[in-house]
Amino acid sequence: MPTPPLAGSTTGPTALRPLLDTVLTALTEGARRRDGPLPAGGPDTVTPHMRTTLTPLIPDQGTGAHHALATIVQALTEGAADPADPLCAAHLHTPPLALAAAADLAASALNPSMDSWDQAPAASTLEADTTAGLAAEIYPHHPAPDAVITTGGTEANQLALLLARERHGPVQTVTGTNAHHSTARAAWLLGLPEPLTVPAPTGTIDLTALHDTLTRNQGKAPLLVTATAGTTDTGQIDPLTDIADLCAQHGAELHIDAAYGGPLLFSPTHRHLVNGLDRADSVTFDLHKLGWQPASAGILAVPDRRHLHALHHHAPYLNADDDTEAGLPDLLGRSLRTTRRPDALKIAITLQALGRTGLADLIDRTCAAAHHLADLITRTPTLDLYDRPTISTVLFRPTAADDHTVATIRRTLLTRGHAVLGRTHAHGRLWFKATLLNPHTTPEDLRRLLDLVTHLTTELKEGSTLR
Repeated sequence: MPTPPLAGSTTGPTALRPLLDTVLTALTEGARRRDGPLPAGGPDTVTPHMRTTLTPLIPDQGTGAHHALATIVQALTEGAADPADPLCAAHLHTPPLALAAAADLAASALNPSMDSWDQAPAASTLEADTTAGLAAEIYPHHPAPDAVITTGGTEANQLALLLARERHGPVQTVTGTNAHHSTARAAWLLGLPEPLTVPAPTGTIDLTALHDTLTRNQGKAPLLVTATAGTTDTGQIDPLTDIADLCAQHGAELHIDAAYGGPLLFSPTHRHLVNGLDRADSVTFDLHKLGWQPASAGILAVPDRRHLHALHHHAPYLNADDDTEAGLPDLLGRSLRTTRRPDALKIAITLQALGRTGLADLIDRTCAAAHHLADLITRTPTLDLYDRPTISTVLFRPTAADDHTVATIRRTLLTRGHAVLGRTHAHGRLWFKATLLNPHTTPEDLRRLLDLVTHLTTELKEGSTLR
């Protein structure tokens, strides 16, 4: 077998072109065979099919590039939960823009490693300017805001707690019961006290309880309040300005997890929902959610780039002092990770290609679809709506159904390959969770989703065995 070609240099594109054609054909055929938002049959069907395709995983003699790409990509596609299907609406699992996926190909082919300038000469500038520009969107009135690229909200939240600890020592985190699980996990990983948890009975932090908690603990330890702009369960947004006022009153710092809701800043129609972001000492912001980027594309933004100095790390083979003094940028202070992909590339290309108006249109379309779904549920006598959507998450359930019925319907939709709905508990009951992130979703798609739920509810009531 000849030596396989590489993806870079002037010869790489020529080698890639026929391989990409094979991949695109496999993606098309796999989606055609799946014919829906996810494969039918559940794990008992999907797992053996994938394992058969992979066997033997490492053959004595290779099958060749085109055969391996065609068979495995097709099998993966056939067995995928496809977020580009309007009925795949369970999680904050976005359908990536074709533009962003194409940009990711360039990142993979060039393979810059974002840990030293001599591995990423142009990419280091692209990342620095992109993160600074995004930070300026969050902190428009601060003179030197900055941000670092993360793998997503979990890493960004952990970094936020780490930076607060480095500024103030062992901080006491105060968080709502509606907060993402990564906040408590970050406190554990960093050796910080267990977070003080404030109730969120309506889905957002109770301000009176927060005031009382801060009053009781003021002066005992440095306090860090974490608020949420877009919860994973209901998509609700904490009262950010009021929380910022309480933090100022009690001398506490504020971190806002806006992994979901942060991109609302790009929409003139919806940016008021995240008023107060600029008052936080750090902000988590994901563009692989309401930004339509392939994972991962998260950031942690701070109002002053000096807040990031604690991340500096010296490794002479990557950032020797004399190289830094000579003007080579030191990239190790841009992350806790060493080898990193240039995830800023797809973000920068998307921002430039779509501009503010293009991003706003995607956001507005997606939020409008969520409100239309809520309207349809309200007009369906056999369904109950939890609440109007704040962003694009809609909770609903069959009227008078018990939690077992809701769970059974959801699993049946999955097993039959008809739809992907999430599940969450709110007000002591189990609800379907539709997280709409597809700007191409139509009213007909939403009606079809509700019809599937109502038909299965009837089927179950009539005593059929759902499989």
